[in-house]
Amino acid sequence: MLYARLMTSAASPLPTMAFGATGHVSSRVIFGAAAFGTMRQDKADGVLATLLEYGVNHIDTAADYGDSEQRIGPWMADHRGDFFLATKTGDRSGSDARASLERSLERLQTDHVDLIQLHNLVEEDEWQQALGPDGAVAALFRARDEGLCRFVGVTGHGTRIARMHIRSLGEADFDSVLFPYNHALMELDFYAHDVAELLALCADRNVAVQTIKSVARRRWTDGSTRHFSWYEPVEDEAVLERAVHYVLANPQVFLNSSSDTRILRSILDAACSFDGTAPGEAHLAADRAAESMTPLFDGASLERI
Repeated sequence: MLYARLMTSAASPLPTMAFGATGHVSSRVIFGAAAFGTMRQDKADGVLATLLEYGVNHIDTAADYGDSEQRIGPWMADHRGDFFLATKTGDRSGSDARASLERSLERLQTDHVDLIQLHNLVEEDEWQQALGPDGAVAALFRARDEGLCRFVGVTGHGTRIARMHIRSLGEADFDSVLFPYNHALMELDFYAHDVAELLALCADRNVAVQTIKSVARRRWTDGSTRHFSWYEPVEDEAVLERAVHYVLANPQVFLNSSSDTRILRSILDAACSFDGTAPGEAHLAADRAAESMTPLFDGASLERI
């Protein structure tokens, strides 16, 4: 495995753990390749060097992340065996999801991905279609049986998603889930309750748990759309480190990195410095106050991206 033969630039190695029941031992920081959506290839190649330097061995992309899959594809000739490679489809019909997966394989320049995920499966009509007899879920499990993917997962945003993941896991044997998780968002009692129930179910069934938005500060307030991420990330190093440690202190979850690669090294350094200790609630509360941190989703007016 790549991680086992690399030394990182940090004082301690990047932590790893089993990715659910897949048999893969993944770096606990998974590279969120939405960062490549509008990035030039030469800059993306520089990010690859950073991933190799730290021992990141898991990449998460999606068919609708702009040019992300195209930026990853050229790496696969030399590095396919170094990464657990995951992508996503937003299509809900079986035929469309199958076609989406096949296009992803072409762009990624590989004959299979390790994980294909139903992207943001939260709306009722889409859920009904995807789980129906001619839906995306059945088609992707068939693709798994044919060797085009090894595992099938489900992802989502917003505060409804933990409850929807519980429902999805009741209908299909998904191998992984992905949802928002940070200390500001977990201050919402109703969401924290649903997440706790989802985590218990995933632990019981050995489903891998990925989390997003770990270092989100709040939605942008400047009115501009010219940003590297749709939300404003934490930039203060100490606050960011505590936000990363908060997520990693939950021994069940992985942290998917931000689409803003300017803070990628900060996230990786914070993960390397994690000693297993959760930040104190007083520190986290002070961070939320000092940084004006607010949940990106609230179950109401801020529910949608």
